[in-house]
This record gives sequence, C-alpha cells and structure tokens, in this order.
Amino acid sequence: MPPFVRALAEQAFSRAAGAPLVPGNHVRVLKDATENYPAWLEAIHAAAHKIYFENYIVADDRIGREFVAALASKTRAGVRVRVIYDWLGAVGAASRRLWRPLIDAGGEVRCFNPPRLDNPFGWLARDHRKMIAVDGRVGFVTGLCVSEKWAGGRARTAEPWRDTGVEVRGPAVADIERAFAEAWAVTGSPIPPEELVDPNALAPAGDMMVRVLATVPNIAALYRFDQLIAAIARRTLWLTDAYFVGVAVYVQALRAAARDGVDVRLLVPGASDLPVLSSLSRAGYRPLLEAGIRVFEWNGPMLHAKTAVADGRWARVGSSNLNLSSWLGNYELDIAVEDLRFAAEMESMYEQDLATATEIVLSPRNRVRPTVRRRRRRRGGSTSRAAAGALRLGNTMGAAITNRRVLGPAEANTMMGLGVALLALAAVSVLWPLVVAVPLAMLAVWVAVSSLVRARELRAAGRREADEESRPLRQEGEDARDGKPSGQ
Repeated sequence: MPPFVRALAEQAFSRAAGAPLVPGNHVRVLKDATENYPAWLEAIHAAAHKIYFENYIVADDRIGREFVAALASKTRAGVRVRVIYDWLGAVGAASRRLWRPLIDAGGEVRCFNPPRLDNPFGWLARDHRKMIAVDGRVGFVTGLCVSEKWAGGRARTAEPWRDTGVEVRGPAVADIERAFAEAWAVTGSPIPPEELVDPNALAPAGDMMVRVLATVPNIAALYRFDQLIAAIARRTLWLTDAYFVGVAVYVQALRAAARDGVDVRLLVPGASDLPVLSSLSRAGYRPLLEAGIRVFEWNGPMLHAKTAVADGRWARVGSSNLNLSSWLGNYELDIAVEDLRFAAEMESMYEQDLATATEIVLSPRNRVRPTVRRRRRRRGGSTSRAAAGALRLGNTMGAAITNRRVLGPAEANTMMGLGVALLALAAVSVLWPLVVAVPLAMLAVWVAVSSLVRARELRAAGRREADEESRPLRQEGEDARDGKPSGQ
C-alpha cells in the first residue's frame, strides 16, 4: 500500500473508531476456554498491585467460584481488586452472594446499571465488555464470559462453547485500563488518575499495532469502524458473529464489497442459545447470498466468538456482535490489530472453524438451504441478546409498512408471525380491554412519576448552580453596603 494511502487509511480508522493506533505491542490469540481461562488465572495469581476485572456474566458455578476465590486470595495478599459485572447478565446466572468472599476480603465489586424507579428504560444500556487488566502489565480482551458453558463438563452441555480472546502486552494495556476506568466511573466514584498506568511508562513488548475500541451507547464508533473495514477491504473479509442481525446499511456495505470481488464470508451459530434469534438471522441470509457472500453455520456447540479479519492485514477480536444492540446500546470492548502475522493466524483459525461448519446456499428453486442435511440440536441458555431479535422484527415490519426495501421470500415466516401476533393483540384489546389498558396505564404512571422526580432533581440542581454563581455578587453587594473595599 502506498504511504499516502496508508496515511489516509490510518486517519480514517482513527476518526471512525475514536481510538488511536498504538505501536509496540504483542498480541496473542487465545482460543476457547481451554486457552483463555488458564491465561487469565495465571495473570491473576501473578498480580502484585492491582487487578481490574469486568465481565457481562460471571456465573455462580464451578468456574465462577474459582475466579472469585482467586480474586479474593489476591485481595487478602494486598492486591487492589476492582470488579464490574452486569446486572442483566447476572439474572438467572448468579447473585450478590457469589461475590461475598471477595467483598469480605476487601475487594470492590460493582453491579452495572441495575433497574431504577426513577429511570424506567435506563436498564437497556448494558455493560457487555469482557476484560481483565493486571498491574498495567497484561490485558485480556475477549468474547468469553465466566461460566461452565464455555468450559464444558458439568454444565448443560458436555461440549464447551467456541469463543476467541486475546492477550495484550505493551503500551495498549494502558488503554485497556482506561476503558475499565470509564465503566467504573459510570457505576460510582471514579478511579484516582494516579492509579492508572501511564502509557509512556510502558516499554514496548513487540511490534504489533493495536487499537483499543472501547465503545459506549449511542456513539456508534465500532459501527463506523466496521463499515469502513467493509468499504476498504480489497481481497477478503471474513466475519464470525454469535448474534448476527444484519441492519440494512451494513448488509449493503457487505453486498457492495462482495459485488466488487471481495471474498466476504460470514460464520454464525447453527444452534443458538437463543433459538428465536437463529430464525430471525436466517431471514436475512438471502440478500447476502444473492450478492455472492458465503454464509456458514457452525455445527458444533454454541459459537460465541466475535471476530473479523480483512485482507490478511486487519483483524478484530472482542465482545461486539454485528447488531444494533452492540453498535448502539452497549458498552463494548474490542481489540483491532494491524499486523500480517496476527491476521494470518486469525485466517488459519477461521479456516479451521469452517471445517466444522455447513455452508448455506440458494437452491435451484431460489430457496435458502444448507448444503447437507443435519439434525439440529436445541440448546438452552442466556437470553441476553433478545433485544437483537426484536431489532430484526422491527426492521422487517418497518420495511413492510414503509416500502423502503424489497422483502424476500425468506422473510415470509417473520411477516406471518408478526401479522398473527398483531391480530391476537387486536382481539385481546377488543374482548378484554383491561388486559391491555392496565399494564399500559401502570407503565405510563411509572414513566410520569420518574419524569417528575427527575425534573424536580434537575430544577433543584439548577437552583444550586444559580446560587453558587450569584454568591460572589451578593457578597460584593454586602461589602459595599458595609463600606469595605471590594475583593477583600
């Protein structure tokens, strides 16, 4: 790539992602729990000063208790331990009781964004990040939660979930720490600035160029970054995603790349822990397949990885899924690496994954079907991505009502289900109006009361601010009446 083109690409990436390119790092790919969990525990056991631990789900099971015990042990040894877990992620997986050993040892544990009466819809913003930072020395950014589901064995499935993470050493660890500090400040008092490592104090650990993509709700930085990668890819763009719900703009970017000769591939779960989402994702296959994008469904246990690799040069690993919930609604954390060797390793891992996947094609009758017959396995588990399924429903219904795009035959079942559901709602509203009216009235009262409380708080804050601003003027007037020189 010519130097001036490289400079333009770097500028575009930095502005789109809101994250600078940090040189001097070493990044190691960690595949599945068999490589991730031992590396995390090794770093925790070696901690001398501080541990920052942030994860969407920490389950109250064998794996979760092992990590809590390790963190509590380091706390008793004098290490500063701070932990963030997500309230919604903990629902059905754990309770505050899980963290009692760590809290009793002196560790700091915060729950991210539990529901509040004064903010009825504030709980929709979630902390979906999964990271660990130890001593400013090493950081881990990953798609794995802490649960037996990822480790296998005595959980609901004997087979572990497929997932990917990375270990980072070098100056980029400072950005990983600051991402944690950002989420910590949302949950309460912030981390003192002097506690965070100075990036200039970290010696280079390698020659890899890294961006730490710490995204927050409503900013869409990673969405812009993913769009840019799709636009700039020239040869290959290989994507793995656990909860793909292709919004029209991003699907169009992938279609344009494929029609321009880019080898675009999408690997998704064959059997999701949220079964309804699998059907909704499949409803979006047709536009991809018609443009020449190759779609594969994983045949093993749940595929939970979120990765991308383009042109054998750029790669991304982290917590973000390709849906609006991740792009706009959550706190997410990903690592983007610009390195030929790292990208080659990611490509090799992708090809290994495709060996355990079934390609989805259009049949001669123009129907979406797998290339081979297989028996699907239903898997239970977390419903943390339910919002993503709702987005797909909304996209389909919106297209039908506004006629913004042509709906394909694959979306017929979705449209039929929506139509039946709306007819059922209409029938219930006519026959039993209180069944609909009472919940709506209760919701309206909740929103109204919370709005009034919030308005009162804001008005009081405004009065306090005005009082602070007018206090020097009042004092000056009093001094003038008493005959004192102004300013004394």
